Amino acid sequence: MNPSNTFKKEDETVNILFCGDHRAEDGVLIVTLSLLHHVKEPLNIYILTMKTATETRRYEPFSKKAADLLSQQLQSYNPQNTLHLIDCTELFNESQPSANMNSRFTPYSMLRLYVDLIPDMPDRLLYLDNDVICREPFDDFYYQDLTGVQVVGVLDHYGKWFFHHQMRMADYINSGILLLNLPEIKETNLFVKARRMIATRHMFMPDQAAINRLSHAKKIAPRRFNDQRRLHHDTVFQHFTTSFRFFPWFHILTVKPWQISNVHKDLRLHEYDGLLEEYRQLKSEL
Repeated sequence: MNPSNTFKKEDETVNILFCGDHRAEDGVLIVTLSLLHHVKEPLNIYILTMKTATETRRYEPFSKKAADLLSQQLQSYNPQNTLHLIDCTELFNESQPSANMNSRFTPYSMLRLYVDLIPDMPDRLLYLDNDVICREPFDDFYYQDLTGVQVVGVLDHYGKWFFHHQMRMADYINSGILLLNLPEIKETNLFVKARRMIATRHMFMPDQAAINRLSHAKKIAPRRFNDQRRLHHDTVFQHFTTSFRFFPWFHILTVKPWQISNVHKDLRLHEYDGLLEEYRQLKSEL
């Protein structure tokens, strides 16, 4: 049994992975603040970023100024908390996802598939999109046994009805919240194969499609650990994804946590008002 797969009290830390450019700064700040409210252990934040460009757009990396603000906030809660801003520009350029560089999803959505190439990363990592809010403690999710498991995720709210890759009835997971077992990912070359796929095959949701098609040892967690449609009484992580609404007319709705007025008006959601006010005050320091 790989010792990294089971929780040991002496290793009690929570390792969080984000990926993004400078436009991810608001979301990462909100997610981090929400985590600080619910994580008692030392919290290690890893942010993968880079400078890159496509045929139609130039991207700037996650700024040091925003990272410094995050680091100060982390330290104010617990001096053992850490933040690591990792520039992946060279790494990404060595093996670009050529077939998907101009998809509707930014190149940063695929950056998580390079984490196995970065030295000194922890064995257990919880990847979070920047449009997530942590609402409750998640120890039972984070510290679960990962023996023989590559990734743990929650079924995609819409994709589970349309995509299918294994023997079970529903197996298509959403890649916005993923518990990663890095030793197993490396041993099985999961991300090596995924990078090869996104480099040669155009896909609608490149990183999510590659993970679902190639992971032979994924574990499906309950809906409450990645609530993509709306808030429930048992929601642990709420993920502010794009959704379809049918009343009073059919329309597509996209509201992100930092769009506070839309959170109130369109989602009629006030659950996070204290958190968002905290974010607004810190945001004024940037």
